Amino acid sequence: MFGQSTLTQVPVPFAGPGAGTAPLTWGQKAIMQDMRETGWTHNVSGFNPLPAGATVEQVAAELAGLMTRHPALRMRLGTDDRGGPCQVVSAAGETTLDVVDVPDDADPADVAKYAYELSHTRLLTHYDLHRDWSVRMAVIRHRSALVHRVLTFDHLVVDGTSTFLLLAELGVVDLGPRRAPDPRTVQLLDLGRREQTPPLRRVSDLAVRHWESHLRTVPPLTFGEPVPGGGRQGRRFWHGRFSSPAAYLAVRAIARRTRTDTSRVLLAVIAVAIGRATGISPLTAKLIVGNRFRPGLAEAIAPLSQNGVLTVDTADTTVDEVVTRARRASMATAKYAYYDPVQLGELEARLDTERGYPARVTCRINDRRVTTRTTADDGVRGEQVTAEAIRSRAAETFLVWDGTLDHLPEQAFITVEDHPDTVFLQVIFDFASFTEEQVERLLRGVEEVAVEAAFDADAPTRVTAGATG
Repeated sequence: MFGQSTLTQVPVPFAGPGAGTAPLTWGQKAIMQDMRETGWTHNVSGFNPLPAGATVEQVAAELAGLMTRHPALRMRLGTDDRGGPCQVVSAAGETTLDVVDVPDDADPADVAKYAYELSHTRLLTHYDLHRDWSVRMAVIRHRSALVHRVLTFDHLVVDGTSTFLLLAELGVVDLGPRRAPDPRTVQLLDLGRREQTPPLRRVSDLAVRHWESHLRTVPPLTFGEPVPGGGRQGRRFWHGRFSSPAAYLAVRAIARRTRTDTSRVLLAVIAVAIGRATGISPLTAKLIVGNRFRPGLAEAIAPLSQNGVLTVDTADTTVDEVVTRARRASMATAKYAYYDPVQLGELEARLDTERGYPARVTCRINDRRVTTRTTADDGVRGEQVTAEAIRSRAAETFLVWDGTLDHLPEQAFITVEDHPDTVFLQVIFDFASFTEEQVERLLRGVEEVAVEAAFDADAPTRVTAGATG
């Protein structure tokens, strides 16, 4: 965007405790598997405005402080005695803070766009974690003042919760009143070692048995075989955004009546919308679980999120009953989503042989809200939603397609994003597995199902057993 921008790299030395070597954690193995299957970097990247008067020295000190306090951010990949990957945390080292100077005559709005584009570029840039540090930070300087910071983490050391904890340390997000650090918090190296011990191996055993109960009878692909030559505008994999403030209010109303949280209601509503659009019921899907409820993991800087698996029957019943089923299923999923991915892979290979055909669960759902989930759930207990309030927001619904991808291991990947006062879905679909009309019916069906059930405990799912979309 700015042909005359210049880059200066400021050395940032750091040193901290917790150095050593350990096996990869289960969460790291899961991320590496996702990287292999998708070809994506899975980086976490974004930008934020800097307060007036911020200096390069202050930002460099903040970067050094993060590296010093958190051994995970000093982790790079190494090779163990068997030639496989392991994690290595350094006691000291040096990274750089990138200072990007843009022309004085640049419009501030264009400077903000430049910061966004830099964060997006770094999101998509592959890094070599055998060599590079897992954190990259840049600042944008305009008219001699620092105006934006771009921060990128490698997903092998953080997940969504870790990222928000680190951003809170920098004052970028507010996670509420600060509490004393939990002395039980597990560091990344210790986590890798613990996961090799008999107690946690038994946890993995139980989780894999849970997966087996769901995988034994699944079809080869969740939504059937792709249509040869199928696609949208000649391309198969498309990503887009769907937003519905009306659905947000309706979900809150359902959660209030059913005395549950918005995550369980959203899961139920999405499952019903899928059933209406495709005829698939019961739906077996992967649900990304944070795995933070175990002792010492709530504040750990580590990638702890893993795929869980659940099955929800939506046919010939009410939306409220599906909410009950989704709540029950998601509780079991959360309990059994902490496991060794290598062990799960061995199970999947065995079941493929016993079944006589390979099978994969190719629908993935991820509620990755952090701050807005709390706000939404607090709202359930607050002022009651009215039908007029829902109707007043209906015109704000939108669905846009942003572009294509080369590949996706899932046929449908639906993510609930951290946007306030709306159900905001980031979606990726294989249009060789769905028609365009089906996908639009599915996404708009999320609002339709929620609104229909907002004030009607007997609202039917209108999904018929054995039907096809």
